[in-house]
Amino acid sequence: MNSEVTQYPIVIEQQVVWGDMDAFQHVNNSVYFRYFEDARMAYFERAQVMQWMKEHSKGPILGSTQCRFRAPLTYPDRITIGARIESMGQDRFVMKYRVWSEKLDCLAAEGEGVIVYFDYEVGAKCTIPDSIRAMIVDVEQSVGHSIDQE
Repeated sequence: MNSEVTQYPIVIEQQVVWGDMDAFQHVNNSVYFRYFEDARMAYFERAQVMQWMKEHSKGPILGSTQCRFRAPLTYPDRITIGARIESMGQDRFVMKYRVWSEKLDCLAAEGEGVIVYFDYEVGAKCTIPDSIRAMIVDVEQSVGHSIDQE
């Protein structure tokens, strides 16, 4: 496993599932976005984003996402997924993802998502709350990573 994984404050491991493979005998491209989502949700739980959202009806919404496929995953395999936040503006942040394959011993995919803070009561974007901003900074500092502030 690449030592780069230590640069990610959120790291989860999971098995590649047989049903995620497609007719071309590798994991379907859409599944990688679920891997990203799994890591994103683990990040949000650690930073208490979901709890804050439950109490205040303000939280994240995915604005855009992308993936660069590096190596085809196949069943069976165990993958490691890392997530971190690269930059944060007033109402959004950019989260980076990496997926490593144990079987192939390499980076299988990398991606990013732009997450916008959203007021679900009024249906419009809003400023990231200071308490959430502070939690995100703490999560990133746990691995010595600092966020670019826009």
